[in-house]
Amino acid sequence: MEVLHVSAECYPVAKVGGLGDVVGALPKYQFQAGCIAKVVIPAYKTRFFETHEFDIVHQAGMWLGHQWYHFNVWKEKSNVLGFDLYLLDIPGLLDKEGVYGHYNDTERFLGFQIAVLDWLNEWQHHPNVIHCHDHHTGLIPFLMSYGYKYGRLRDIASVITIHNAQYQGQFGWDRQYLLPSFDLWKSGLLDWNGAINPLAAAIKCAWRVTTVSPSYMEELYTSANGLESLLSHERGKAVGILNGIDTEVWDPATDPMLPANYDEHTFNAGKAENKAALCREFGLDPQLPLISFIGRLVIEKGADLLPEIIGRSLYELSGRVNFMLLGSGDAHVEWSLQQTRHYAPAHFNVQIGYNEALSHRIYAASDFLLMPSRVEPCGLNQLYSLRYGTIPIVRSVGGLKDTVTDIGDENGFGIRFIHAVGWDACRAIGRAVALYEDQEVTMQHIRQYIMQLDHSWDTAAKQYLSLYQSIAIVP
Repeated sequence: MEVLHVSAECYPVAKVGGLGDVVGALPKYQFQAGCIAKVVIPAYKTRFFETHEFDIVHQAGMWLGHQWYHFNVWKEKSNVLGFDLYLLDIPGLLDKEGVYGHYNDTERFLGFQIAVLDWLNEWQHHPNVIHCHDHHTGLIPFLMSYGYKYGRLRDIASVITIHNAQYQGQFGWDRQYLLPSFDLWKSGLLDWNGAINPLAAAIKCAWRVTTVSPSYMEELYTSANGLESLLSHERGKAVGILNGIDTEVWDPATDPMLPANYDEHTFNAGKAENKAALCREFGLDPQLPLISFIGRLVIEKGADLLPEIIGRSLYELSGRVNFMLLGSGDAHVEWSLQQTRHYAPAHFNVQIGYNEALSHRIYAASDFLLMPSRVEPCGLNQLYSLRYGTIPIVRSVGGLKDTVTDIGDENGFGIRFIHAVGWDACRAIGRAVALYEDQEVTMQHIRQYIMQLDHSWDTAAKQYLSLYQSIAIVP
């Protein structure tokens, strides 16, 4: 079985969010399970591209509308990620710093998809499955089936994984000329609400549709940013498969980014040392419970609630808690958090931006991780926190509901709340502080328990392989 993952992100080459973590780990575990797993992503201007050795394995040119582009396919030589990694370089289009946020993102990712298909068209053999991730690769299943020059690819099974249905990549029909020639009788497969919608096209045309948790799959049938009826219609080919984490990268016993390593037997001393170091650095009291937030400061993550949650919690709990935040996003949220820090410097610190090493140190140092998400397809942060002995405080939504059991329930180990509002999150934080102050023995038992939970990619990798085997045409 051979599968090619096509994605906009892959950790550690290029990462913005959970998509990068998934594509950087799932293929490795599939490879270990006996599948030939390969990944192709755009060749952005990144430190990884500049510091690793690559061979050019393909050179060609392509039309993007009326514009001709040369492109190269580079293969990483040492297999450092545990699978074959290919970077697709389109000079003048993809060779920019940053994954998203460019004025011509529609053209950039269209060019990437067309170049991937042109490259695949030249292979002497073909993979059994093309696994596409999110809307940035969503036109591939359609073009494989109905693009005139891709007839050789029509028997390759295709899978689309929806990591976040809020982003669909839609653009106007006035840009249809950018696409390679296709059967115009099939134009309806591209359309959703009067626009070309790559995610909708992938849901219609891919052989299977997956999401990153079972609960998120169910939620999409009633809340999918306009795609609810389509997903309900395609329910027969849709399945939710819970993400895992790379337990080789996320291991407090060996993590080189931590001041002190620890495991499920030495967590008391290990977490205390990491917490003391972080609190020294950011001016917090290590004797108080430390609650952290790591992630994008956007509405979907509930980041707009954070200033109220932090301010209200500090008032209601009379300063018996500290908060640490790492993230970036909405400018108003960033400003509000900076103002909150100004008024509570002894109990709250915030680092605007993203720092991978700092995120590891925060997971290791924190007592609790806060995730007040409005939408959380799977969530990886809560899985990282469990691995590092940090108790998650989460809203009961999507993958958070699938992976965190409330301490009030049987075999519970986390704290859940229902509503995406400040008062409900503050009530959950009050429960966390009470646990920290009054039940230290229980806290130790919970920490030891959650560090031993298995959230590796092994199970998910096997589920994906079973999915591939059910649809792939194997000679």
